[in-house]
Amino acid sequence: MDKEHVKGGAKKAEGEVKDTVGKMTDNKKMQAEGKMDKAEGEARKTAGDVKDAVKK
Repeated sequence: MDKEHVKGGAKKAEGEVKDTVGKMTDNKKMQAEGKMDKAEGEARKTAGDVKDAVKK
């Protein structure tokens, strides 16, 4: 596990929180930010997976 995995997990968690709060408060902008953060977290996690695969 490298920094990309950690950063990806943190960004995804942040996105989950924003998305949930946006849904609860009916704040479409916050929901959209949450979805973008979750997508960025997944991308970072995938980048970490690729780095791990290349190292082997």
